[in-house]
Amino acid sequence: MMEFEVLKSRAEGGVLFLAIDNPPINLLGTGLVRDLVMLIKMLDKGDSYKVVVFSSANPEYFIPHVDVTKVAEYRQIAAELTGEPSLSLLYRRLSETKAITIAQIDGRVRGAGSEFVLACDMRFASKERAIFGQLEAAFGQVPGSGGVQHLTRLMGRGRAFEVLTSSEDFTADMAERYGWINRSIPDAELESFVDTLAMRIAKFPRQGLLDIKERINAITLAPVEDYRTDSDLFGKAMQNPETQERYKAIMTKGFQHPGNTELNLGKVLGDL
Repeated sequence: MMEFEVLKSRAEGGVLFLAIDNPPINLLGTGLVRDLVMLIKMLDKGDSYKVVVFSSANPEYFIPHVDVTKVAEYRQIAAELTGEPSLSLLYRRLSETKAITIAQIDGRVRGAGSEFVLACDMRFASKERAIFGQLEAAFGQVPGSGGVQHLTRLMGRGRAFEVLTSSEDFTADMAERYGWINRSIPDAELESFVDTLAMRIAKFPRQGLLDIKERINAITLAPVEDYRTDSDLFGKAMQNPETQERYKAIMTKGFQHPGNTELNLGKVLGDL
């Protein structure tokens, strides 16, 4: 078993269970990106685990968004695997890796957190606790890590416009209706459902699972160049004065810290 920095791991019956534990609110930063690079390298070998389940050690937050003070640093860490400083290309590599990946979501999953679960093969969310959002438009940015590519394909044009331009929060039930996730499941049943599904899949022959994943990816994953374009646009917008001013403004309201701003970010962004 690898020694991860942010991911708490346990293995059972061909399934690797990974809980994201990056206090105080599970921001995506250098530690999690470093762990993902290590994980993908391990899974690429195709000889350890058939299924990987991602969950959160924090019941309020899955991955609420990136740590906006660490963008340059985590991009450079991603380059260790992708050859380019791009979280988008790292996520695409996660989608291609030799394991079936499942996101078990409770708490907030917005921005690059939403894009992370979209890079997973399946997504199941707590009906009571999960909240979804793509917050980038509120700062004058394009989602830079695959959100445009995945959500447009999953939801269709109109709903993708609604999600990507509103920077609003969406419940798990609405996310299910829109195709963002596979299912919205009562919180008390979520872990058991995902565990049962993961263990069932892990009983099946590895090569068949890999062939199915390769064929689905061939149909559903956008070309690498499209991910690269979104990543570049996000990075350029970080240098835009208006974008910088909006980040400064929301920092004064408690952004990136536990509390009402992060818990109710969709409403806060609408009033920014």
